[in-house]
Amino acid sequence: MPPKAKYTQAEIVKAGLELVRREGGAALTARALGEQLGSSARPIFTVFQSMDEVRQAVLQSARQCYDGYVERGLAQDKAFRGVGAQYIQFAICEPRLFHLLFMSESERPPDLSTVLPSIDDNYHKILQSIEKDYGIHGPAAERLYQHLWIYCHGIATLCAAKVCQFTGEQIQQMITEIFLSLIAQGGENHD
Repeated sequence: MPPKAKYTQAEIVKAGLELVRREGGAALTARALGEQLGSSARPIFTVFQSMDEVRQAVLQSARQCYDGYVERGLAQDKAFRGVGAQYIQFAICEPRLFHLLFMSESERPPDLSTVLPSIDDNYHKILQSIEKDYGIHGPAAERLYQHLWIYCHGIATLCAAKVCQFTGEQIQQMITEIFLSLIAQGGENHD
């Protein structure tokens, strides 16, 4: 008969997420997680098969946290701008989770045309907000999304790394200025 689990899967994931929030993704080891739980590492492996499985569950929990920010952005009057501002807010409030989700090195980095769908499960909802609110469709909507994401990612990275800080008003203004500039260009790709 297998040993009775001392901690539930949810408790272990919650402890792992708190560890990553405090110390970053590299700190998520069996020993550190055991210490976070106030025990040895052994109880972790009565619930999970491996640390890779734990890491995947913690990563999924971090994504769920991020998804809450996206939903708040999509609920705003100007949903696309709201999502950009919430992306930056996520980086400010959860810098280590932001790093885990959006700044981790990839073995084979995707190109620009596939990066957003590959790193953000909310891609299609965000793209639909552009189409719905602004009547921009297809490749033009995708280019607008790519440009704004690159810009917002830059601001978010500055904030997460504590290189710069911005007020909410400044963030809204910057996103609006870039958005209007891109719209004025007609969303066309000028190579």
